[in-house]
Amino acid sequence: DVFPWNQFIVGKNSLIEDFTTINNGAGHVIIGNNARVGIGSVIIGPVRLGDKVGLGQHVFISGFNHGYKDATQNSKYQALDKRAVVIEEDSHIGANSVVLAGVHIGKRCQIGAGSVVTKDIPDYSIAVGNPAKVIKRYDFEKKEWVSISKNK
Repeated sequence: DVFPWNQFIVGKNSLIEDFTTINNGAGHVIIGNNARVGIGSVIIGPVRLGDKVGLGQHVFISGFNHGYKDATQNSKYQALDKRAVVIEEDSHIGANSVVLAGVHIGKRCQIGAGSVVTKDIPDYSIAVGNPAKVIKRYDFEKKEWVSISKNK
């Protein structure tokens, strides 16, 4: 599902496993160097994956939603709500997770399997659940992952 009017770029040494669908019809899909897209995943642009990003199996990422503003029309006739998804370097998205339009996942994050990411996740965070919530952050002074509840 790759169209000529938007970019589809795959960085050096990156791997896209079998049964993956990539669609750049609504926006660019840019995959950094040394990234891995797990088997059966779906990426619908606009999406940018940084270097060394890893997607588990059957991850769904979409940079748009169908418009529904006009309740008198079927959403397939309405303009798309396009908002790019950005996943920064060294982050990993667990199997069967969903990342929604407009989400920014920071550097070196871990997203637990089956999570639904509806909001931005800051750098060096672990997030899980539906909707995904940050449960740990990396503490550079302690050099360990610290539960969010311990910080309160």
